[in-house]
Amino acid sequence: MSTQRSDNSQGDTGTRDITYNLVSVVYHALQGAETTSLYIADAEQEGNQELATFFREAKDEYQRRADRAKQLLATHLASTQGRGAAGGGGGQS
Repeated sequence: MSTQRSDNSQGDTGTRDITYNLVSVVYHALQGAETTSLYIADAEQEGNQELATFFREAKDEYQRRADRAKQLLATHLASTQGRGAAGGGGGQS
């Protein structure tokens, strides 16, 4: 389905696709980390350390992904500002 998308990932927001995509990855990764914290608590409450360890690993992966996306977002925004296209509604990058 994404191959048929036109100018904007989020409709007519005036936000470039790549910017929206990076913000979305940050949001969803952090949301996943937060949700996984609940799973850790559930596993610990049940006394299942194997699952608690697994969920901690998953949470760490979500947090690493969010951190990487934030780094890429900062780099992307700096480069678009340098070109005078920050927040602009031009085409895809």
